[in-house]
Amino acid sequence: MPDLPLLTVQALRSLTRAGNPPFGGIYVLRKISQRTAKNENVFLVVEFGDRTGSFGTTIFGDSAAFAAVKSLAEGSVVRVEGKLDYFQERLSPKLQRIEPVNPEEIAANPALLDSLVESAPEESNALWADFQSHIAALQQPELRATVQAVFEEIGEVFRTSAAAVAMHHAYRNGLLEHTTHMARACRALLPLYPEVHADLALAGILLHDIGKTIEYESGLTVRKSRRGLLQGHVVLGYQLARKHGLKNKLPADLLERLEHIILSHQGELEWGAAVMAATPEAVFVSMVDNLDAKMGMVQRALRNAGETDEFSEYLPGLKAPVLVRPPLA
Repeated sequence: MPDLPLLTVQALRSLTRAGNPPFGGIYVLRKISQRTAKNENVFLVVEFGDRTGSFGTTIFGDSAAFAAVKSLAEGSVVRVEGKLDYFQERLSPKLQRIEPVNPEEIAANPALLDSLVESAPEESNALWADFQSHIAALQQPELRATVQAVFEEIGEVFRTSAAAVAMHHAYRNGLLEHTTHMARACRALLPLYPEVHADLALAGILLHDIGKTIEYESGLTVRKSRRGLLQGHVVLGYQLARKHGLKNKLPADLLERLEHIILSHQGELEWGAAVMAATPEAVFVSMVDNLDAKMGMVQRALRNAGETDEFSEYLPGLKAPVLVRPPLA
């Protein structure tokens, strides 16, 4: 490949659009799907990304990059060269050449691997210590024992798992970040709502997404596991909570209410909730979940914005782009 500067996705977004400047980069192939146009021509819709963000583009059958991309699997690391371009105000470079990076080169270069994997901005050990303090804050003994037992079974995977494939906190340590932020919000808001059982709400938050540790398989990309596809994280989380609630002799009424929080936390049936929230604690948890999910989208858009951007790209979870420039003093 020609000697082009290797740019991160964030640096790519900061390039001046005039003249469609050429660029190079090393990215992860996050998603690839083949589609057919109305004229029967085949094209690929792909997403590439690194630690600083991602971009999508379309590769048509007459492109030199088509055959190279079609032969690759999701999660492949590639060197690309192309020209900057936008489509409907979304970054959509015209890719001209794509070459896979040798796995041995990746394994021998920890800095390269680190540059490719997006992770939570907060340091993971600090997040984990904070998270454990929320477990310790639970006053009801059987409830605290139930929560502790769930995390003892899940182990290290909770600390590294993503919270989603694409929508919110969809990166390494994202699930830990999302749950810890929810716990902080929960304890700040509880004094406003004395009708909410504090221990039950906090325990529900700590466990609400625990099924995602089984639902997702994380590496250079995040994808759903077999059990994730067949059962989903709501059911998987319910099963874990029930198993350890029974083992730790959690009173039947508390166990039923804890299970209900997990089954209803998605907020709407069309969003994946098994039932609608029908207890004070379940309503509270679903609202805190929705708040942090949406603010997580905003925070990521702000982190990944290019220097010249005024708005982020359209965010499906918000049904709008986000203004990324700070308010004027």
